[in-house]
Amino acid sequence: MPRAAFPVWNSFALDRAGTSPVQEQLVRFFRDAVVRGALAPGTRVPGTRVLAQELGLARNTVALAYERLIAEGFLEARHGSGTFVPSRLPRPPARPAARAAGRRGSARALGLLAIGAPPSTPSTWPLTPGLPALDAFPRALWARLSARAWRNAPELGYADPAGLRALREALSAYLGAARGVVCRPEQVIVTSGTQEAVLIAAMATADPGERVWVEEPGYPSSRRALTLAGLTAVGVPVDEEGLDVAAGRVLAPGARLALVAPSHQYPTGVVMSLGRRLELLAWAGAADGFVVEDDYDSEFRYDGAPVPPLKALDGEDGGRVLYVGTLSKLLAPGVRLGFLVVPDRLIDAALAVRAAVSRHVAPPLQATAAAFIGDGHLGAHIRRVRPLYAERRAALLTAAAEAGIAPVTGSATGLHVLVRLPGGTDDAAVAAAARARRLGVTALSAHALAGAEVGSGLLLGFGNTPARATKQALRMLAACLEEAESGAS
Repeated sequence: MPRAAFPVWNSFALDRAGTSPVQEQLVRFFRDAVVRGALAPGTRVPGTRVLAQELGLARNTVALAYERLIAEGFLEARHGSGTFVPSRLPRPPARPAARAAGRRGSARALGLLAIGAPPSTPSTWPLTPGLPALDAFPRALWARLSARAWRNAPELGYADPAGLRALREALSAYLGAARGVVCRPEQVIVTSGTQEAVLIAAMATADPGERVWVEEPGYPSSRRALTLAGLTAVGVPVDEEGLDVAAGRVLAPGARLALVAPSHQYPTGVVMSLGRRLELLAWAGAADGFVVEDDYDSEFRYDGAPVPPLKALDGEDGGRVLYVGTLSKLLAPGVRLGFLVVPDRLIDAALAVRAAVSRHVAPPLQATAAAFIGDGHLGAHIRRVRPLYAERRAALLTAAAEAGIAPVTGSATGLHVLVRLPGGTDDAAVAAAARARRLGVTALSAHALAGAEVGSGLLLGFGNTPARATKQALRMLAACLEEAESGAS
């Protein structure tokens, strides 16, 4: 059967130089032609000898491709008659036009779309917020501990949803010594990061449809977790003392859950005052509610000792604070390890949610982290990188001043600063121009709920930006700001 007698075959182009095997190309072609309806039910296809000659292939190659297609149901062999497209194939559904009218997803998914996805930024771009010093990650030590964990026959079946006992004990001891968070291993739940910890906390403490206080501006990834839990985020303004509890009472008086980062608010860098902390705890007690505390990078403070977390003040009535921590900012986001500390009365509820969300974190990874923390390597790593971050922070502040970029705020703690821009400046456009120059800055407006007014600004990270690269990066950013000013005038 030559090509003229089998018109659909004219659309097939064999790529002999490609990486895909010829047999695989044949199989894909026939599958697609049958699904599209280009090969109608009952159509007789060329015999293996004819097709092999037509394409200049070994007959066995074609025969093996046909065998696969027959096994998958795309073709059928009729004894004495040849090979055919089955007569009783279900009619393929009509392909809808792009962006056709109709359902585009669940309300939950569309809510996530409204929040927006975080920008995909290569870790090599300078000034990217949210990244620790990846060049200081203890690769050799981590690899050695990981190899030891695998050699010691780690649990490869379904593990405890709460996490390996050794890691929970190590985290409990570390939190008590380093952050003043007194907790038992039974209260610690190991997660794959902050976002999963917030999701578990939200689903364990609030029901779908409930309103939740969130900082305005705030951390979009945590807000995505709340949306995924079916909750409604209500933006509560952040001032120089942190989240405004009085404003929260007015904006969402029936709320019973709040999500805050009191030790280093993201993105403004504000540290919540003691008065506001006590006020927030009093609100949670009166509402029979809870506070989810994100303590993401507060170990790094440059003007004095690290600020104790809100959780250190909690506990008189059984605990109102669910404490979230992560190794993403201490070590590297790629490690994908976080943890959640819950009050005793929430342990059962949180574990039920945790087991349903993703069962558990990989045990070999947990065993590696347990050794890294328990043997004192985490504390040593933090002591080692603190002066490195102080150097990189100083380089950024100096370069910003030299480039005329001001005012810079939120620099006392953490791994990023906030640059406030003049009113009316389109910070999203400036950030886009900076990203076109391979700078990882983000716009302050991207951290606000839809329609909220938080002013104009840029977040500049210094944790993963070597001091030697900072001056040139700030000069390029200054050029972006000059272009924005000239375009506005």
